[in-house]
Amino acid sequence: MTNASTGQVTDKPKTSAREFMRETKREIDKVTWPSRKEVVVTTFLIIAFALVTGVFFLIVDWVLGYGVSHLLGMQS
Repeated sequence: MTNASTGQVTDKPKTSAREFMRETKREIDKVTWPSRKEVVVTTFLIIAFALVTGVFFLIVDWVLGYGVSHLLGMQS
């Protein structure tokens, strides 16, 4: 931390482990945790999006592979 008037760096006061744990508990109590329904819906959406993206890139790969093989005369 810098002192605004002198521009010197000052050390923060050190806290004990007990005070650290109290502050951590206070911060965790402030967190708004998602409901089970929100977690399930979000998980489903992520899996669905990953599948759609995977299928999209599979199709793009097939089309580009087909085009390049015909362009280079390697069609089977």
